[in-house]
Amino acid sequence: MKAADSLLIRQCLQGSTAAFGELVCRYQDRLFNTVYRMLDHSEDAQDVVQEAFLNAYQNLESFKGDSQFFTWLYRIAMNTAISLRRKQRATVSLSTDRGGGEGTIDPPDTSEHIQPELALERRERARDLQDALNRLSPDHRVVLVLKEIEGQKYEDIAEILSVPVGTIRSRLHRARAELRDLLEEKGM
Repeated sequence: MKAADSLLIRQCLQGSTAAFGELVCRYQDRLFNTVYRMLDHSEDAQDVVQEAFLNAYQNLESFKGDSQFFTWLYRIAMNTAISLRRKQRATVSLSTDRGGGEGTIDPPDTSEHIQPELALERRERARDLQDALNRLSPDHRVVLVLKEIEGQKYEDIAEILSVPVGTIRSRLHRARAELRDLLEEKGM
């Protein structure tokens, strides 16, 4: 797939917007899911993904091909998401909604008609987990999302975040411990 990406990138640099459209189609859903886990708000996640693709398009000539396009794009999106998160923490919000209202999309539960309390319990646990993730620092949250939810390798995370692998390992260790403590406070 890397060869296909490099072909699309070459075509895009030669003026083919359709080639970039193919890259967008290829990666937008996966990128949105990761950013959504970071921000816990679908509109913000959509904005970040859109901005990441725009930045990637505008700076495509600076992509050297040393890494996969996907990794480069993730780095742009994660930096954008972290910046947005820091801006949001600096702003005091009077709203109690953390984005989990109307924008939350839960997968269909076929057993709800049989045991609705199981679906409710599962949603509450998912909300508690997301609340705990929201309380983590952006640096801890991003490594947890990329490693535990996205299944990225340490090396890829290090490349995405532009930090050494050792830093990723230590942040992940601290993030897991902090998340465990937060979940224990909630009785999970």
